[in-house]
Amino acid sequence: MGDTILSDLWTEILIPVCAVIGIAFSFFQYVIVSKVKLSPDSPANNGKNGYSESLIEEEEGLNDHNIVRKCAEIQNAISEGATSFLYTEYQYVGIFMVPFAVLIFLFLGSVDGFSTKNKACTYDSSRTCKPALATALFSTIAFVLGGITSLISGFLGMKIATYANARTTLEARKGVGKAFIVAFRSGAVMGFLLAANGLLVLYITINVFKVYYGDDWEGLFEAITGYGLGGSAMALFGRVGGGIYTKAADVGADLVGKIERNIPEDDPRNPAVIADNVGDNVGDIAGMGSDLFGSYAEASCAALVVASISSFGIDHDFTGMLYPLLVSSIGIVVCLITTLFATDFYEIKAVQDIEPTLKRQLVISTILMTIGIAVVSWIALPSSFTIFNFGVQKEVKNWQLFLCVGVGLWAGLIIGFVTEYYTSNAYSPVQDVADSCRTGAATNIIFGLALGYKSVIIPIFAIAASIFVSFSFAAMYGIAMSALGMLSTIATGLAIDAYGPISDNAGGIAEMAGMSHRIRERTDALDAAGNTTAAIGKGFAIGSAALVSLALFGAFVSRASISNVDVLTPKVFIGLLVGAMLPYWFSAMTMKSVGSAALKMVEEVRRQFNTIPGLMEGTAKPDYATCVKISTDASIKEMIPPGALVMLTPLIVGTLFGVETLSGVLAGSLVSGVQIAISASNTGGAWDNAKKYIEAGASAHAKTLGPKGSDPHKAAVIGDTVGDPLKDTSGPSLNILIKLMAVESLVFAPFFATHGGILFKIF
Repeated sequence: MGDTILSDLWTEILIPVCAVIGIAFSFFQYVIVSKVKLSPDSPANNGKNGYSESLIEEEEGLNDHNIVRKCAEIQNAISEGATSFLYTEYQYVGIFMVPFAVLIFLFLGSVDGFSTKNKACTYDSSRTCKPALATALFSTIAFVLGGITSLISGFLGMKIATYANARTTLEARKGVGKAFIVAFRSGAVMGFLLAANGLLVLYITINVFKVYYGDDWEGLFEAITGYGLGGSAMALFGRVGGGIYTKAADVGADLVGKIERNIPEDDPRNPAVIADNVGDNVGDIAGMGSDLFGSYAEASCAALVVASISSFGIDHDFTGMLYPLLVSSIGIVVCLITTLFATDFYEIKAVQDIEPTLKRQLVISTILMTIGIAVVSWIALPSSFTIFNFGVQKEVKNWQLFLCVGVGLWAGLIIGFVTEYYTSNAYSPVQDVADSCRTGAATNIIFGLALGYKSVIIPIFAIAASIFVSFSFAAMYGIAMSALGMLSTIATGLAIDAYGPISDNAGGIAEMAGMSHRIRERTDALDAAGNTTAAIGKGFAIGSAALVSLALFGAFVSRASISNVDVLTPKVFIGLLVGAMLPYWFSAMTMKSVGSAALKMVEEVRRQFNTIPGLMEGTAKPDYATCVKISTDASIKEMIPPGALVMLTPLIVGTLFGVETLSGVLAGSLVSGVQIAISASNTGGAWDNAKKYIEAGASAHAKTLGPKGSDPHKAAVIGDTVGDPLKDTSGPSLNILIKLMAVESLVFAPFFATHGGILFKIF
């Protein structure tokens, strides 16, 4: 097997140090962003990046104090709305978390009849392991820790986004480059904080649990799986609740404002405009933050569970055991260097530089991370070791594991570029969708749906290739590490992803504050690039979810002692059919929820336009608070049924039908869920950017379709409105569905294996 170059002591130092570096870098970026003042009376800061320049050098005939004051007021309204919603949502989620934690303890504790005596280990009967009751208790603690970390990740992301939006607007007056840097630095605050926070909490949890478990690493890492379950359970409610909120407001604002009243996007006369901007933060920022944290936690847990019953766990090789965390640690350092290329090494001088700079972030981080993974694999892994593979130990070389992580990393880049090709208005697919608007909304929708279905092909081949290579080299552990490879540059991915909603909000604030057309053009350019990067972020999330779910499925099959999953047996096949149906059921619930909430929003916006004198003339203010309340109430109420569907399905199937049927359900939901998620996200993204392509009128072709308010533009707005719940509610939530059901099944596997299949036992 051989010794590793990196000692256990250095491993214990390296992981927390990298996490602390990430947190420190996040704080450093925050300090730089905070130098842009929102108070008109504050003295200007002298220094780099133009902070000493006048904030009003490009505003014609407008008082600088009024502009800054208006931006600050709008920012406060958005921040208060987002904070209020998240507090309300977290109260409901907290009410759910407590009984579910009790359920975990009771189900897992009952495996050995709540015995407090040590038992023979599952995979090595010559050793003794801690009682099932201990696993129940520590799994419950890990679940609560994962849930709290997920909620904090989402909340902190929302706070920095609402802190940065108006600052981005003000910097847009100096040029598009200055605005880009503020938005991107703010995204980096969220990215690094979340990546470092998730890593540090997981590392500390492992070390604290180790004090009790000692040499029982099998029990220790079984208990750690609760961390992934907690992270994903909270992410589900954040994604669904936030998605319903943002799209109800967006659809209501667009349908009445743009189509019926023919007023611009984010016009302050539109009563739903504040709710729309709040939604960007609670859905796209807080929801995405919790989602990617959940993916990272689950991929780590899946890898650790398999490693604990492989030679790393059997031989108590602590450095080899924590290889997944070492990969994530190096990822933070790599992303830090990558971020400097966007903020310090290159300067954006024109609108056309924005998208290439963001794409360069993906390429640079992937290349540097490949080198980082090679180094970690060389110093942290023995030259050969064994990996548990469905009952047998498979010998693996360190270079093979490097390839597993590398193939996941590069598959992520391929998925990112394919997503960009199908959703960016710089390429022919979106331009074709825009051109179809000439003949109305119907042809626009047909072209958009076709684009979404076609966009599934290459990502699925990339995921399939990753699975084949990873499983061939290192069985299910290889697939888990492939997923972690895709997520290893999570800090950069989140920075790019958070940049989009921040830019979107900045454009909204510019419109509401009455800033000049030129400023709005700049923020629109930032936002259009942000739409594409958001679609790329969703592509990463869905691709990694497929790999994570399969790795968790493998860990579940091993832990539930299933020798093989035969699709020809009725028990498995009925599970396969039901599992493939679940993403459709879930999508129907979330789409209907958005539709119901949007209906109420449309009625309220129409009512205000019809009953408030002077609203259309701009002499009266709309009632923003009522629209915010409609979105809040609807999303809180409507997020519960889809959440219950996902959380209860594994419990019901495992308890009543047993582990074989449940394995079919997990496989079916994975296969159909990934396809629907990719097509839904890309269809919605394409419709959104087709609308922006017409609005920008940057090419001769686009000019023939515009301007705003033309019939093709109205058809594009309808397509965008239909796509909103697809790309921001149903699509992104589906990747949580497939992960969450798999990790929940893994956590409850001992209970299902012992007490499950009640119906089949009776009959």
